[in-house]
Amino acid sequence: MRTVPVVEAKAQFSALLAAAEAGEEVLITRRGKVVARLVPDMPRSAADVFRLAWREGGVDFAAPGDTRPEPVEGWD
Repeated sequence: MRTVPVVEAKAQFSALLAAAEAGEEVLITRRGKVVARLVPDMPRSAADVFRLAWREGGVDFAAPGDTRPEPVEGWD
């Protein structure tokens, strides 16, 4: 991950875009504080997120059993 001040980012914007396109994340700072993050565009669907879990035996989405509600003080 590269950190670049705003002034440098303005001067090297095309190169920073190329770095992000190649998969690099770039932090842009102003006075030493991160103000923006340039990240590669990686659209992900829910299927992409859970693909590994499904491949390794699935995901258990079973609802938990019913339980009694906890009492709340001050409510009648």
